[in-house]
Amino acid sequence: MTILRAEQLTKTFTIGDRATNVLEKVSLSVEPEEFLVIKGSSGSGKTTLLTLLSGLDRPTDGRVFIENRDITDMPEDTLAVFRNRDIGYVFQSFHLVPGLTAQENIMFPAELAGDREARQKAARLMERVGLGHRIQNFSHQLSGGEKQRVAICRALVNEPKLIFADEPTGNLDSENGRAILDLLLQAKQASRTTLVLVTHSPEVADRADRIITLVDGRIKDSVG
Repeated sequence: MTILRAEQLTKTFTIGDRATNVLEKVSLSVEPEEFLVIKGSSGSGKTTLLTLLSGLDRPTDGRVFIENRDITDMPEDTLAVFRNRDIGYVFQSFHLVPGLTAQENIMFPAELAGDREARQKAARLMERVGLGHRIQNFSHQLSGGEKQRVAICRALVNEPKLIFADEPTGNLDSENGRAILDLLLQAKQASRTTLVLVTHSPEVADRADRIITLVDGRIKDSVG
């Protein structure tokens, strides 16, 4: 069964009296446990597509289905619970909460889901990614690579079926970038999770099962 399907997604932004289509009639499907890369130049619509597929934003037209469940018009409170339980999201700029420790940042989605083992799960994930000694550190005490590891642990804590990652190596040097990609792929394999990742990096794209290239808000080609 296809885990993710998009049908004729269009996203229009209006500034003044001018309307611009950032995405236009984009359709795609993703299979369970697949590693799909979405690539394209700056302004091609990559991040917009990722936010629509993950339910962080809604399309102007078209539909998004996750495990055949239409999330397009889902009420916001229902969608928020669904995203927290079934979707993990890794941002380029980490998006850690400054006032929380690394462990507390990771725990947060699990606590929202009412998981009484949130603290223990966060600690186990931190050990798994080599950050067991950073549990009580705040984000300003972490390096860029460490912040992204925390962000990945946060995305994994609820054992989601889908992980979306927006340029997760974009703010890191090449060594840390490779380590973060390795970590994501190890987590994908261990948890049998589906990974949809936006990147401009050929090195990252080379490791994908399939690559979709966007040009001016449309799919130019699909390889893999």
